[in-house]
Amino acid sequence: MGASANFPLYLPGVKSSSNQNITIISADVRETETILALFKTEGGKAVNTVEKIYPTTDFESFSDIVNRFKEEHSLNGIKRLAVGVPGPVISGQGISSRLPWILDAQEIAAKTGIENIYLINDLEATAYGLADLSEDCLMQIYKSDTLTTGNVAILAPGSGLGEAGLFFDGKYLRPFATEGGHSEFSPRTNVEVEFYQFLNKIYGIVSWENVLSKNGLFNIFRFLRDEKRHPQSEKLIERLREEKDFSTVIYESAIEDNEQISTIALNTYLEFLAREANSLVLKLKATGGLLIGGELPILLKDYIDKERLYQKFMISDKMERVLKDIPIYMILSEKMILTGAAYYAAFSEE
Repeated sequence: MGASANFPLYLPGVKSSSNQNITIISADVRETETILALFKTEGGKAVNTVEKIYPTTDFESFSDIVNRFKEEHSLNGIKRLAVGVPGPVISGQGISSRLPWILDAQEIAAKTGIENIYLINDLEATAYGLADLSEDCLMQIYKSDTLTTGNVAILAPGSGLGEAGLFFDGKYLRPFATEGGHSEFSPRTNVEVEFYQFLNKIYGIVSWENVLSKNGLFNIFRFLRDEKRHPQSEKLIERLREEKDFSTVIYESAIEDNEQISTIALNTYLEFLAREANSLVLKLKATGGLLIGGELPILLKDYIDKERLYQKFMISDKMERVLKDIPIYMILSEKMILTGAAYYAAFSEE
């Protein structure tokens, strides 16, 4: 049974003849890179036929990236363009502090010549990506002995902290975006109060994104280093100086060198992840399941202690009975935004 059977999405246009044998450009727009792909619909599926990565900041606008992609692959007559936006989409505009330009549907249509522009929040696109997710791209963290249905929550830390939900209407799941990653972080222990005060001096308002994004892992690390005075080995100092990807260095130093500060940083990060997952599930009453995705969980998948993560997730004020039967999965696919945006453009309308 495929993942799409476990998560039956509301896609009313799957059987419409007008949505068959069409081509769609789909985009996953990120801070450092933008990924474009050409999808073709056939048999109720959107199939990726060609893909290319472009440096985001090398272009004066998103439309310039699309036009470059069209030129390189001699694409004409494209009618639909789907864009996964790392931020809110309001009134035809996608705005993100991590991008050098605003994504405006009218401007994109005018400059690219593509008539139908679909801007969708990247975590909402991730939810639509469940339509084409295979079982081997889902890692089970906790399996409930009780068959549960209901809303589903998605939590995905990466360059930012994405949160979304899927509303269960009694038959189908209907994805929707949130900006829950920007809600305020709240400390629980005395050490966490110190951590909050440390971040408050830097950011003012401290959001969960300041704790659970890639930069959040760095914030945990530098708090341990600068405030709690945890030592670093010379090897770690040298690797941090030489290598660009901070998260990978911390992960590898914990796994390969048993570096104490890196191990504490990762364990603290995963405890915060479990806590925010708990909050998201309760706010959405996501009895149908919790899905954890994003670049950081994928990086840490072999490090995660599933039982420990579940136990931390279960800590709650009177809601353990609700939480205990909720299945938890990790999404291992890195193509969810790209694929989900394509499915949204292809089949969300009849």
